[in-house]
Amino acid sequence: MRRHLGITILLLVCSFSCNQIEKKPIDSVNEMDVVATPPSLYTDLEGNPISLNDYKGKKILLNFWATWCRPCVEEMPSLERAMALLKEDNYVFLLATDESIETINNFKAHMNVKLNLIRYTGALSQLKIYALPATFMYNEQGKEVNVIRGAAEWDAPEMIKKLKNFN
Repeated sequence: MRRHLGITILLLVCSFSCNQIEKKPIDSVNEMDVVATPPSLYTDLEGNPISLNDYKGKKILLNFWATWCRPCVEEMPSLERAMALLKEDNYVFLLATDESIETINNFKAHMNVKLNLIRYTGALSQLKIYALPATFMYNEQGKEVNVIRGAAEWDAPEMIKKLKNFN
C-alpha cells in the first residue's frame, strides 16, 4: 500500500514538473543553439585546441597510445624512425593519449621522445578503440584509408612501402 502511494506521489510530481517546461515555437529557436560548433577533441601540450583539419593536404598517421601501455611505448622508436623515413612524403605523425598534459609532458621528458604527442579529450570508445595501440591513417583529403589495431614495426621496409603508397 505504501509503495503504491509513493509511486502515485512520484507520478504527480513528475507530471507537474513536465508542465513547467517552457515551450517555445520552433521558429523562435536561435540557429546557433541548434548547430553548435563542436569543441576540438585534441589539444597540444600547452592545452591549445587543434583539429585534424589543420593538417588537410598532408597524410596523417594518428596513433592512440598510453604511458602505461607497454606495446605502445615499445613501438615509439620505430614510429620515430618511420617519421624520419617519410619526412619527404608529406606526412604528419600525431600520437594521441587521453592522459593529462602533465603526464604526457613528464613521459616525453623522461623518455626523450621526439614525436608529436597530443592529448585526446574525447572517449576512446567514440572511435571504437577498445585496446591500445590503435592507429588511423588519413590521406591528403582527410579520408580515413587504413586502421591498424595493435603494435606494428613502423619502419619495416614493407610498412614503409605501404605507407608511401596509400591514397
